[in-house]
Amino acid sequence: MTTPDPQSPAPQPSVPEYKERVHRSGAGIAGGVLLLGIACWLGIDAIVAGKGSTPWRALAALLFTVPLVIAFTLRPAVYVGDDRLRIRNPFRIVVLPWGQIEALRSGYSNEVLTKADGTFQLWAVPVSLRARNKAARRDARRTAQESGLMGSGGGGRLGGGLGGLRGGLSGGRGAVSEGPARAESDQVMDDLRELVESRAAARSAQGEVTVRWAYEVMGPAVAGAVLLVILIAIG
Repeated sequence: MTTPDPQSPAPQPSVPEYKERVHRSGAGIAGGVLLLGIACWLGIDAIVAGKGSTPWRALAALLFTVPLVIAFTLRPAVYVGDDRLRIRNPFRIVVLPWGQIEALRSGYSNEVLTKADGTFQLWAVPVSLRARNKAARRDARRTAQESGLMGSGGGGRLGGGLGGLRGGLSGGRGAVSEGPARAESDQVMDDLRELVESRAAARSAQGEVTVRWAYEVMGPAVAGAVLLVILIAIG
C-alpha cells in the first residue's frame, strides 16, 4: 500500500471564472436592422434595375452607408469584466481598468471619466428621458400606495378595506420593500459605480487605458464615400 507524499502540495480549489457581462441598446439594434433592410432593399434594386452609372453609384452608396449604420446601431457594446471595462463605440474600442476610472457621469449621455482627465461616452447605454420619467411616475405611484397603506389604519370604511387588500397583495409581491424605481440605463450606471468602488483597489484591476480605432469600420466607409464622390463628379 502506497502512502501519500507529505511534500506534495494539497490540491487547490478551483476558482470560478468570472463571466463577462455585455450591455447593448435594444432600440439601437432594432433600428439598425430596420435601416440595413431598407438600405439593402433600395441599393440592390438600384444595382439590378439601374442603368448607366446608377448601379455603381448604388454600390458606392451601400459601401458608405452600411458600415456607418452598423457602427452606430449594431456595433456599440459595453463589456463589464472583473478587472476592466471595455467600451466598443462606433469608431473606437476603449479598455479601462477599474483602477483608472475616476467617476461615471449621467446627464444627457452616460460617460466614463478617467484619472487622466479622459472622457469616454457609453454609446451602448444611452440615456432615455422617457424611461426616466416612466420610472419616476412608477415610483411616485408606489410611494402614494405605501402612504395610503400607512394611513389606512384609522381611515374610513373604503380606505380601510382597500388598504387591507393592498397590504395583502403588496406583502405577497414584496413591492413595499423594493427600492426606488430606476430606468434601465441608470440601473446599469449604478452597477458600474458599485464595481468601481469595489474593484478599483484590486491589483489585477490596474493598468493603462488603451484606445484602438476601428479601422475595419472607417476603411470601407471612407472608400465608399470617395468612390461615390468620384462617380458623382464624372457624371
